[in-house]
Amino acid sequence: MRGHEVVATFEPGGTEIGKRLREILLDNNCKQMSPLTELLLYNAARAQHLAEVISPAIGRGAVVITDRFTDSTLAYQCYGRGLEESLVMEIDKTATGGLRPDITFLLDLPPGIGLKRNEEASKTDRFELEPLVFHAKVRRGFLELAEREPARFKLIDATADTASVTNQITAEIDRRLRCR
Repeated sequence: MRGHEVVATFEPGGTEIGKRLREILLDNNCKQMSPLTELLLYNAARAQHLAEVISPAIGRGAVVITDRFTDSTLAYQCYGRGLEESLVMEIDKTATGGLRPDITFLLDLPPGIGLKRNEEASKTDRFELEPLVFHAKVRRGFLELAEREPARFKLIDATADTASVTNQITAEIDRRLRCR
């Protein structure tokens, strides 16, 4: 990407420990998991992800692209699960040292459409089985986070075709890398 090393990764699961935690977090047999346990597991995976993948890549000057980070935790655990934002941010600060992305692409999609797409892809993890109202709260959370930090968030209409979504993301990345 414009002469930069690119490290593409995801959460939870960008490390061996993260993959194991992901299995627990998405396991339908863990429906009784408390919101606090969920929060701590996501942050444990994130701390390991930073130690093994993200921080070394940033140290080398690489561009890191990760599918999900702190904003997802805020949307799901605060807005979706009802945990206090101050608690979520305090634990996140411990896990991340306050690291924040330079840009966040928010692929916005009405929850009903997203759930239908996941159903068509046979995706049925613990979160996919949550009621539509939960997903509506999570979406509202993401949109409110984007309103708070409009310079960092790039809102993408994910109802558009894949090529259009990809082109919007690529154009924004190119624009930002030219400004470096």
